[in-house]
Amino acid sequence: MKNLVAYITTGFPSLEFTIDAAHTLHEAGVDSLELGVPFSDPVADGPIIEYANLLSLKNGFKIDQLFDLSRQIAPVIDTLWMGYFNSFYHKGFDTFIAEAKRSGLSGFIIPDLPYEEAAPYQKLMRENSMTLIDFIAPTDTPERIAMISKNAQKFIYLVAYAGITGSGKAESLDDIISNIRMHTDTPIYVGFGVDENTAKDKAKGVDGVIVGSALVKVLLDEHLSNKEKLTKIGQIAKNIKEKINE
Repeated sequence: MKNLVAYITTGFPSLEFTIDAAHTLHEAGVDSLELGVPFSDPVADGPIIEYANLLSLKNGFKIDQLFDLSRQIAPVIDTLWMGYFNSFYHKGFDTFIAEAKRSGLSGFIIPDLPYEEAAPYQKLMRENSMTLIDFIAPTDTPERIAMISKNAQKFIYLVAYAGITGSGKAESLDDIISNIRMHTDTPIYVGFGVDENTAKDKAKGVDGVIVGSALVKVLLDEHLSNKEKLTKIGQIAKNIKEKINE
């Protein structure tokens, strides 16, 4: 069974909605949830997630709310925090580690923290039974892929193409997947550009997919009520889970 990881922006459109969305996605078959930490300059994300980040911040999102929500969500579904290094550094990694451990989180995803600079944080997280997820991209050299793969835990986030999330590009990943498999048994999940139309192809040769923009786009739809948004993201997640396991 291939896994599905879903991303939502914490606090958007509301704090209560985030909790409801976590339950909905879990019931739809999502295996792990990325709680996006709102940030003003999410460099790896496309305009959809960037806009949701800005709206959450405009609504008054505070880091302490992330901690409170996580304590309610993590017992329901495997949960990771996805955010940018400045957010964690500014508040203090020790604070985040303590709160993550208290909440029962399984790990962190920090796309702008290079592997070469992540060693101290990797060690700290592993000491606290959590994982800092490693990224591999099509632009990485075979040597770098080997280095990252050998130490990866939980899953490897394989970036589907060079660029930002949600742009819908397509590149063959066969060679890079084979290269990763030479060095590790750690599951490989493909992210970037995953939606109902692309999920089946993106899942070929890997162990799961990560979907973000396709869900957040629904949350941004002002024509839908919150109840309708929950129904729609649940259906999208269910459809994707079915397609990647056909």
